[in-house]
Amino acid sequence: MSQSAAHADAFFRDIARTGVVWQVRDDQGSPSPTDESGARVLPYWSTQARAARAAKVWGGGLKPASLPLAHWVERELAGIEKDGFLVGLNWSGPGMTGFALTAREVLARLSG
Repeated sequence: MSQSAAHADAFFRDIARTGVVWQVRDDQGSPSPTDESGARVLPYWSTQARAARAAKVWGGGLKPASLPLAHWVERELAGIEKDGFLVGLNWSGPGMTGFALTAREVLARLSG
């Protein structure tokens, strides 16, 4: 299993256990980088520590912010799908990369 796959598995395991999803944001919102195919991605993390590492890598005053899992599933994922973005799962490393799935793929994984 690749490191990105292991991080994605940890994402689903952690959020199921804690009921919390983490993002990084500032006064202007959350970063939405592109993946290697050029698609826009909204990254999320499964723990505060992972999100804090991402905020440190990206800098610019970003801070970890938590979302209740139910809100994320019911509201955030719908907006992500509507906007045509992908969902980044526990991105890591100096370049902040990892798996990115569609909102539908995330919902299928959560319900499976």
